[in-house]
Amino acid sequence: MYRKLAWFAVAYTLVVVVVGAYVRLADAGLGCPDWPGCYGELTPHHARDDIAKAVEEQGGTHGPVSMRKAWKEMFHRYIAGGLGLLILAIAVSAWFRRRELGQSPALATGILGLVIFQAALGMWTVTLLLKPVIVTLHLLGGMALLALLAWLALRQQAPPPLPAAVTKLRPLGILALLVVITQIALGGWVSTNYAALACTDFPTCHGEWLPQMDFRHGFQLVRELGKTADGTHLGIDALTAIHWTHRVGALVTLAVVGGLAFALLRNPAAARLGAALLAVLLAQVALGIANVLGGLPLLLAAAHNAMAAILLLTMVVINFALSQKPAP
Repeated sequence: MYRKLAWFAVAYTLVVVVVGAYVRLADAGLGCPDWPGCYGELTPHHARDDIAKAVEEQGGTHGPVSMRKAWKEMFHRYIAGGLGLLILAIAVSAWFRRRELGQSPALATGILGLVIFQAALGMWTVTLLLKPVIVTLHLLGGMALLALLAWLALRQQAPPPLPAAVTKLRPLGILALLVVITQIALGGWVSTNYAALACTDFPTCHGEWLPQMDFRHGFQLVRELGKTADGTHLGIDALTAIHWTHRVGALVTLAVVGGLAFALLRNPAAARLGAALLAVLLAQVALGIANVLGGLPLLLAAAHNAMAAILLLTMVVINFALSQKPAP
């Protein structure tokens, strides 16, 4: 039952991460500009008068507040709250059943601490008006929850051991995991700065391999959305630097993670893992290119976020398998 609960939490977290990405991409992150309620109410329906007033003041539903955006934002908060309760149940169960499970409850307790911090990041995302560094940390927090819950679930039923010839790939597996995490962070920085369409051509950017870029302002962490640290408007050169860096990161990810996939494919005992990794990697690259060429359609952009989460999950599964004692 504990194992089933852990895997259910993994699936649930994946849904929360994807819905969160959809809300951000739909510009609904400030659909309810307070926290945890919506204009102090439990639902947007109860806050409809305040929402109608805000829509009138902003001159229509094109602004950050509308009834539809409010419901999107609150739905994400509702399911995120459910995830918090689910992780609390896992942590409590881990403590009460620690002898039966034969495991320390430290990991489950750490995950509980992380989800509490993640809730705080969710609050600051709203109260600090979508400050890029906070929104990016919120995205990474969701991905970290997903990865740690997957590791917790895998501990409950370890996969069959792999040959020593495969487990020796563990250093490459760790490197590939770190590369994926870095690329997800870069992708989050692209998304939270609305730089996904800073380059609308591919494979070049503005028709050049090395376009004019402003890395200093593009990668300043402490600043407001759309502004530099000194309060001036964030220019296209800074957005180009953010987007271009993510593209370079994609090439590094393709090389490192693809190398791991082919290394796994060479051994029959790990061929399925290699094939799965290669399929997810190529799908993610294809989605990234399609988003640029297609003008960032909402569903395709959300799918790109979802595939990033699936790629991370795949890397966690592979690293867990490589970390086990090899077969005799």
